[in-house]
Amino acid sequence: MTTTQQTGAPIRVALVDDQALFRTGIRMLIDSQPDLQFVGEAGDGAEGAELVRRTGADVVLMDVRMPVMDGITATARIVEQGGADAAKVLVLTTFDFDEAAAKAIRAGASGFVLKDADPEFLLAAVRTVHAGTAVFAASATRELLRRYHDGAAQAAAVPAAFAELTPREREIFDLAARGYSNSEIAQHEYVSEATVKTHISRVLTKLDLRDRVRLVVFAHEHGLVTKGD
Repeated sequence: MTTTQQTGAPIRVALVDDQALFRTGIRMLIDSQPDLQFVGEAGDGAEGAELVRRTGADVVLMDVRMPVMDGITATARIVEQGGADAAKVLVLTTFDFDEAAAKAIRAGASGFVLKDADPEFLLAAVRTVHAGTAVFAASATRELLRRYHDGAAQAAAVPAAFAELTPREREIFDLAARGYSNSEIAQHEYVSEATVKTHISRVLTKLDLRDRVRLVVFAHEHGLVTKGD
C-alpha cells in the first residue's frame, strides 16, 4: 500500500460485502462526497483482500459474514499484508453487539458501524477511522469486547511496557479504555483536547499499539479496565 497520501487527496474507500444492492447504495453514497473516492468493491473476503492490495485503499468497509472468506479472516489478511501502512478496516454489522464484529476488531479492524446507520454517520465514521484520532462508538466497542470475553480464561499478564506509563498517562489510558472520547477525557481531567491527544499518542507509542481500538483490546485482554466513577 502507498505509504503517503498527498494533502487534500481524497480518502480511497473500498467495499467488501456479498449483497450487490447494498454495495450499489454505498458506492453511490461514497461517490457523492468530494473528499472520498470509491476505488472498488468485492463480494467476498478473498476478493476484498486482493482489491485492497491492488488499489491501495485507505479505508475498507468490511462485512463480516460472506462466502469463500469471511470478514474476520479478510481483515487479518489486509492488516498483515499492509503492515504499518495497512488500510483501516471499518466493520459492517447488523447487530449492536455482534461477537463477529468483536473478533474482527481483534483481527485488526479499526471500528464498526451498523449497516442501517444514517448515511452521515457512516461517512463520519470513514473519515474518523482514516484520521486515526478517535474510536467512534467506543462504548459499544467496549461492550462487544466484554461480551466476547465472557467466560474467557484469566486475563493475560500485563506487559512490562505498561509500567513505563506515567501516573497521568495511566489515568488517560483508563478513561480511553472505558470508552471516553477525547473531549470527555479533557473535561474529566481538566485539560485541553490537544493535551489529551498528546497523552494518547505517547501511550500508544509506549505500548506499541496501532490505535485507540487496540488500546481497548489491550486493556480488556490484560484485565486493566476499571469500573470507573
